[in-house]
Amino acid sequence: MSFGDPNPNNPYGQQPGQPPQGPPPGQPGYGYPQQAPQGVPPQGQPGYGYPQQQPGVPPQGPPGYGYPPQQPGGQVPEGYANVPGLGMVEVGTYGARFGARLLDMIFAYIVVFILNTIIFGSVAAGMSADDDGSSAGLAIGSLIGAALLSALTVIFYDVIFVSTMGSTPGKMICGMRIVNSRTGQKPTFGPALVRWGFPIGLGYITCFLGYILIVISPFFDNTGQLRGWHDKAANTLVIKK
Repeated sequence: MSFGDPNPNNPYGQQPGQPPQGPPPGQPGYGYPQQAPQGVPPQGQPGYGYPQQQPGVPPQGPPGYGYPPQQPGGQVPEGYANVPGLGMVEVGTYGARFGARLLDMIFAYIVVFILNTIIFGSVAAGMSADDDGSSAGLAIGSLIGAALLSALTVIFYDVIFVSTMGSTPGKMICGMRIVNSRTGQKPTFGPALVRWGFPIGLGYITCFLGYILIVISPFFDNTGQLRGWHDKAANTLVIKK
């Protein structure tokens, strides 16, 4: 054998007249990726960056913040709503809405108390300085004015906040806002007034029974979006921010 001839016992040696070949089958080496059997496509290794997919199941995002659970057939899961312009959003829970309503009642009556204190304080000062006998008429007029101002404050507290900011202070604290269910925008003055006035009007007509029914009506919504009768009348939806 002459110097420089390939060793016939070396499986990696190049034979004369043959093209270069990799390592023999079944012996992996550096730089030579293992090939899958013919007809089987290569697959990524499971681990970081490679979510394992189940056969016949479409890929889904990880459950958690920002990823509502997927439902078969593209159905909207309970507790979520598909709103035009916003996409899939989470609706406000009944407990959070009830807590927001209590906070708004407290805030509204604090405003009423402050206004009444100012009005009656001014009336009392005027009556003490009045000596011509017109103090009785001033007191009656002040009572009527205070009552009207209190009613307007309670009415427009909710309506003005919803139509201008899309949320009342109570709902802001509880992390919710009100949107138009058809556009995704904040309600205008008309729908905001309907949403507030429908429970009040029905309550007066039915001796407060209608108001109670509207308060619990979100439980009757079979869409899972917790829309009360007043929400459906005004085309509104309470969602989380």
